[in-house]
Amino acid sequence: MAFTIATFNVKNLIGPDKVYYPFEKLTPEAYAWKRDWLSDQLLQMDADIVGFQEIFDEPSLRDVIAECDAKGIEINEISQPGRDKKYRRRALYRNLRYRSYDNATLLYAPNMHSVEEDGRRRPGLAMISRHPVIEHDAIQDISDDPIETPLAQLGGAEAGSWRLTSLSRPIQRVVIEADNTPITVFNAHLKSKHGEVYPGPDGVRAEDNLLDFDPFGRAFGALRSTLRRMGEALVLRRLILAELATGRPVIVLGDMNDAANSVSSEILTGEEPFKNYAWMRRHDAKRENDRYADAENDQIQEAVRAVRLKSAETMFTRRARRDMIYTASFNGVYESIDLILLSRHFQDGEDGQTGQLDYLQCFNDHLTDGSFEEAPYNKLASDHGQLVATLSWI
Repeated sequence: MAFTIATFNVKNLIGPDKVYYPFEKLTPEAYAWKRDWLSDQLLQMDADIVGFQEIFDEPSLRDVIAECDAKGIEINEISQPGRDKKYRRRALYRNLRYRSYDNATLLYAPNMHSVEEDGRRRPGLAMISRHPVIEHDAIQDISDDPIETPLAQLGGAEAGSWRLTSLSRPIQRVVIEADNTPITVFNAHLKSKHGEVYPGPDGVRAEDNLLDFDPFGRAFGALRSTLRRMGEALVLRRLILAELATGRPVIVLGDMNDAANSVSSEILTGEEPFKNYAWMRRHDAKRENDRYADAENDQIQEAVRAVRLKSAETMFTRRARRDMIYTASFNGVYESIDLILLSRHFQDGEDGQTGQLDYLQCFNDHLTDGSFEEAPYNKLASDHGQLVATLSWI
């Protein structure tokens, strides 16, 4: 049996006439356009499990899903043969049939930092599943178990420390029964690359005043956002490792705001195993030629591979010999920052493999890189491409 799973950053989905960021809101007409576009996209994706990012309120997402279902039912009435047609059972029509989300489970995770006052709302996450949901929770406040570490000493002297107690957006953890097999799906939206700056005494963020350009202040803001994104990736990695310890397959999806080969993504996936650790000098070497034994190499290889995730994009492009997939474009830069990461259960040739990646679709025809004047379409459609992975059990 196969199932499909997707990630979808919808870009600021909220009901009409609600200010979400300063001076930003959707008019009723703009909301209707956005709902129509999002429902069309969701209809094309037709995924069994979808992780959504940038959801400001649950009713607007339910509105989009209802619109998608209405369109899907209308298409079924046109494209599905009637009972009087002998060919109605052919696989072609079965595969073309849209399956409603009527009986699906929708889970919304609001942002704990969101304030209803105009311009102070913060987006949350949501997930919908046509498969049964066994468990669901969301993590954002980590003050009881913060990320806290001293930096390595330099020359015997302290070099400082760093601490994270709260995430910018929640992380959803959902255990889903896919074809009688429980899997854990994480939905995340890590901190963006946009600089994190502080407001001045008058409430204006000095680094945002481009007429008094502050290059050091903006670099400092980039450092803060990078630290936060790295810390949030580490929190998610901690959750991933706990789930892998249960033996369940794990899928991580969402807007990670970094490419699959970035440092923050490597924190999520775990490190790439070295070709042969028997070439490496031992950690407790007493002599120059003290290296790991062959049996120890096997032990280390298994320890690294057992908890390593792989990007569905990387797996698919190698198999399909495809040049490029991108899910975001800004200022002429094309990159993949929306990821679907798979545990070894879906990795070809790995011990314990129980499933496989059959196909990966990327819906990105709507993306533009900002090289021409921005039209309303660019502002209302999502600024992210959507990934849909088809997975099956073996």
